[in-house]
Amino acid sequence: MAVLECKELTKRYGAAQALNHVNLQIEPGRIVGLLGPNGSGKTTLIKLANGLLTPTEGEILVCGNVPGRESHACVSYLPERTAIPTWMSAAQLMDFYGDFYQDFRRDAAEEMLKRLEISPRQRIKQMSKGTREKVQLIMVMSRAARLYLLDEPIGGVDPATRDYILSTIITNYNPEAAVIISTHLISDVEKVLDEVVFIDKGHLVLQSSVDQIREEKGMSVDALFREVFKC
Repeated sequence: MAVLECKELTKRYGAAQALNHVNLQIEPGRIVGLLGPNGSGKTTLIKLANGLLTPTEGEILVCGNVPGRESHACVSYLPERTAIPTWMSAAQLMDFYGDFYQDFRRDAAEEMLKRLEISPRQRIKQMSKGTREKVQLIMVMSRAARLYLLDEPIGGVDPATRDYILSTIITNYNPEAAVIISTHLISDVEKVLDEVVFIDKGHLVLQSSVDQIREEKGMSVDALFREVFKC
């Protein structure tokens, strides 16, 4: 069963069309790049999947359910901006996630924090911006979720942090789950992707495996993206 399914999914903000009759299926066991220029509808789709927005028309199903309490139990969401309470320590944050999510793997989170030499007693507000983003990612990837929704996880960070984030994603996600990575930084993320979805001005432009693009088009995902979205 698809972990994410969209049927004629449409979202409008007043007269502005953010998503236009999108039909999409994401199967488990795949790392999928949700790719498009800024303002293409990527974040709107992720927020719809996470139940933060409701469709104007059409349907979206997550783990077979309309986004809500049941779907929240199977989705682990990384927002575009850091959204963890800065007054907490890393240990308190793990307590919070453990209380809130039954699938939270505290041992995995502790091991990742240890590798970064982050003390569980250190408060989030004492950490650098890059470290806060790593801690939030650790919390998200320490859940045994069925769908990971990662909105611009490598935007606005230095190359070393970018490499750490991608490594953390591919080594810690549940292999029976799907990971959706929303980004416009194609060359950085391409190496970890199984599949890509191109979206532009609310329209689904392409859904294909990375291998199929390389075999049939004879080019990288980054090169195809530049061709499809050239100004």
